[in-house]
Amino acid sequence: MNLTPDEIARRSAEAMWANDDASKSLGIVIEQVSPGSAVLSMNVTEQHTNGHNICHGGFIFTLADSAFAFACNSYNQIAVAQHNSITFIAPGKAGDKLTATALEVSRGKRSGIYDITVLNQNNEKIALFRGNSRTISGSLFHTEDTED
Repeated sequence: MNLTPDEIARRSAEAMWANDDASKSLGIVIEQVSPGSAVLSMNVTEQHTNGHNICHGGFIFTLADSAFAFACNSYNQIAVAQHNSITFIAPGKAGDKLTATALEVSRGKRSGIYDITVLNQNNEKIALFRGNSRTISGSLFHTEDTED
């Protein structure tokens, strides 16, 4: 079976999403996935707010981390986080739609670097996240060779 890179990215995302109860439970939605990139979004609800009545940083981190995960796993090779960091720029608020866009910066044989920008619905930067991935053995889905 010959799949295009976009088909591999889509099928990889479908396989991961099937088991991603954490992202689903927060209301995260996959907007787009392609080789080395992903766009995920989340509507901030009152359940996401902290004692300052702003979106808890852990939820913003999770949104960015999920976008990172879908981007670095878009090649049907299992990749896990090796190191992540986030800088919060502005608060997210209840009612905001946050969108995390992950873009591949570098990808080697075993390691990758991804930058994720989290914006609100007004295109204001909420956070910047950098994720370092490590490829491990295994694949997200299996392809069967077909005979012509």
